[in-house]
Amino acid sequence: MTEDLYKDIYNKALDIISRREHSSKEVMEKLARKFTSEDLINSTIEKLISNNLVNDTRFAEMYVRSRKKKGFGPKKIAYELAVKGIKDSFANEAIINEGGWIESAKNVFLKKFKEGPSKDFKQSMKQKAFMQNRGFTFKEIESVMQQDML
Repeated sequence: MTEDLYKDIYNKALDIISRREHSSKEVMEKLARKFTSEDLINSTIEKLISNNLVNDTRFAEMYVRSRKKKGFGPKKIAYELAVKGIKDSFANEAIINEGGWIESAKNVFLKKFKEGPSKDFKQSMKQKAFMQNRGFTFKEIESVMQQDML
């Protein structure tokens, strides 16, 4: 019975990770919704990790690349990775390795504000708030706001 349950859990885990990359925490949570045996779920996760089928570093790199492409900054991405159970060290390494955050901030800013940085204080604050909500750092926002984008 236990062996059959383990096979069911393992097959479900393979089904989950076959669709897209997942963090180990995500796989564990999805398995826990369907199965109650914590020990078997944990051993399944360990086996997936040892076979390099689930890799949090690889997940972090893929996730950072994907979210950056969608116009999000490093602070927001780091927060999202923490929620997904990725260690800060993995998240920070993936964010640093991705690089190009000022250029990304500039592209996001110009897509939203085609006219460039506003001279009006109130509008300028709205532009900065938008960039902060996107997860860009103060340094990146100031760099974009100071540039002559024309």
